[in-house]
Amino acid sequence: LRKQTMQFKTNTSPFFNSSNNVNGVMLQVLLALIPGTLVMMYFFGWGVLFNIILSISFAVTLEAMALLLRKRPVMVFLGDLSAVVTGWLFALTLPPLLPWWVLFVGIFFAIIIAKQLYGGLGYNPFNPAMVGFAVLIISFPLEMGLWLEAGSFLSQSYGFIDSFKIIFGMNITLDWDAVTMATPLDAVKTGLLMGLDYNEIIKNSHYLTRSFDNTWMWSSLAFLVGGIWLLYKKVIHWQIPVALLLSLLFFSVVFHLYSPQDYASPLLHMLSGATMLGAFFIATDPVSASTTPIGKLIYGAGIGAFIYIIRAWGSYP
Repeated sequence: LRKQTMQFKTNTSPFFNSSNNVNGVMLQVLLALIPGTLVMMYFFGWGVLFNIILSISFAVTLEAMALLLRKRPVMVFLGDLSAVVTGWLFALTLPPLLPWWVLFVGIFFAIIIAKQLYGGLGYNPFNPAMVGFAVLIISFPLEMGLWLEAGSFLSQSYGFIDSFKIIFGMNITLDWDAVTMATPLDAVKTGLLMGLDYNEIIKNSHYLTRSFDNTWMWSSLAFLVGGIWLLYKKVIHWQIPVALLLSLLFFSVVFHLYSPQDYASPLLHMLSGATMLGAFFIATDPVSASTTPIGKLIYGAGIGAFIYIIRAWGSYP
């Protein structure tokens, strides 16, 4: 009998996975960032929007340049929106009137060093946005500490034009000491290092109470809403954020009960700083995070523990 074979149409390399799934995931992440972003804009003003626009613009431009140099299809990889997400996340970690060139340094490290030099999306061992943040917090601690006083835009109203001039250094007179204040985490940490009682720090600081109640708490809750949306849409799994938050809650409760005068309350740890942003949007990075169910629990719990260790005994709040 004559042997018959069936031939199927095959494609040759290079192979590209469809970016539709990646694009859809990134789009959901961007939608989930909107509530927290709007709350931050409400309290900190136009600088937040400028940071986002500049960061995304720099991120997309640098990514396109790197792809051209690597001779990769530019539009295919830009279309997955990963550079946009990196730029937006990175911008949310920055003070609202940060000089544009400092932002550029950070996003350069995020896109070029932490992402493209490792091979692009899917090959980066670390979250690119957090690499950029780490570079800035170490290299430019002064500029990265210039957070505006809570609600200052509601009372002093640095408008669109003034914010633009400050960010681009256009000779606008600004007394930084008059408009910037320590964040609640930073203020508490400084007070504790000075030997003050935690309850006295909270009781005697009207600014600290107002800053936490009116700004950081609402920002955290807004990012929590976005995180719940990502869980609902099954963009992320529950293990990492839940393990992270429970781990941070556990350590903050234990140490606050052990010595309430020396350790901040669990409420401050949970609803201040970038706890919610980190738990739902950064720790859940699908590339650099753990991928197995048990691994995600260990990974998230470890991050929660390290957050508390750094806040309680490290150099940064």
